[in-house]
Amino acid sequence: MPDRNREVRPGARPGTVQTDTHTLTVPAGWLLLPPGDPGLTRRVKKAGPCWTMHERRGRKLFSLGLYAPEERIEALRRELSIERADPAYAKKQARAKTKRDLEQSVYVEDFRGAIEAFLAFAPLHAAVGRRVAQAIADHATPVGSGTVARTKRIPIERRAEAATIAWLRHATTGYDSMQIARIKGERREVRRLLAERSRQLLALYRRGVAIAPGNCLLHKALSPKPHP
Repeated sequence: MPDRNREVRPGARPGTVQTDTHTLTVPAGWLLLPPGDPGLTRRVKKAGPCWTMHERRGRKLFSLGLYAPEERIEALRRELSIERADPAYAKKQARAKTKRDLEQSVYVEDFRGAIEAFLAFAPLHAAVGRRVAQAIADHATPVGSGTVARTKRIPIERRAEAATIAWLRHATTGYDSMQIARIKGERREVRRLLAERSRQLLALYRRGVAIAPGNCLLHKALSPKPHP
């Protein structure tokens, strides 16, 4: 069992983990490396088999770290500690951060442009379209946000569309306060209906229909929320 990588979750008893089909005992000499040090985690994963721990809370999946041989973890921790004490390491990390920040800035701008292209508002509503596109990009693009904007499995145009519909669902409908029955497929159906409502709303802005600010759901969504 310890000779292969696995995706696991906490078991019912201490010292055990659960796969989709089995309860397994954590191998002797293995230690749980908690999340928080991506550099060490990457090295431990690369050095040999390990068991990655996750826990689902609601619809989200959270990392709990990974199990690997304690000897491997400690050896790599010491190795990394020595590297990090070298001034050259700090310079290398600073260069890498600068590169990542630049790539993130470019992506945010590209994603904002993709959203604005999807909105395709008529000239009458172009200004609010730019504000909506910026608000969605700011919400969806932070690294680690776990939103559809961070996936690379689908083209940026589809990411922009999905992020826009999701933002509209939360910002212009009562979705967040809805009591949805725990019936298989019910939440999916509610989201489908709200997505259709959001598309109908967007159609008004694309056609250039005049909308008073007081009746504009987008203006309301963009307005600062009062403090409780």
